[in-house]
Amino acid sequence: MGMLASTKKELNKRLDAFENACRASGLRVTSQRREIFKAVAASHAHPSAETVLCTVRKKMNNVSLDTVYRTLASLEKMNLLIRVGTPEKEHFDGDLRPHAHFICSQCGEVYDIFSTAELPDWKTAASACGDVTHVNVQLKGICKRCRH
Repeated sequence: MGMLASTKKELNKRLDAFENACRASGLRVTSQRREIFKAVAASHAHPSAETVLCTVRKKMNNVSLDTVYRTLASLEKMNLLIRVGTPEKEHFDGDLRPHAHFICSQCGEVYDIFSTAELPDWKTAASACGDVTHVNVQLKGICKRCRH
């Protein structure tokens, strides 16, 4: 499943946010929803829907890929995760701390970019257009692995 969330405390914080958001949206906190969200929230590997399915099936073998896609879409609508990557190779990220992503245009790998460098204030710049709910910055290029 990739590197686990930085601490168990961070994962529990994400799971609490998930449960609160489900209740606020009128959705039941089912074991399937919880396991699908947990597979994303516990990973720094930006899992694809197929990877989430494989992870969830280790505990619940009756989950379908369609259920995973529908659940991921509903979690995205509730702002509990973000979709990154390309339409051909979508990944999901449960880490909602401010960061950008580097996406390799050859292999499709997604890397987190955490930086203290000054970035443009996209929220302020976009405020003339409307209220910004989140910012998703994606940089595309060729990763070091593919470059060599």
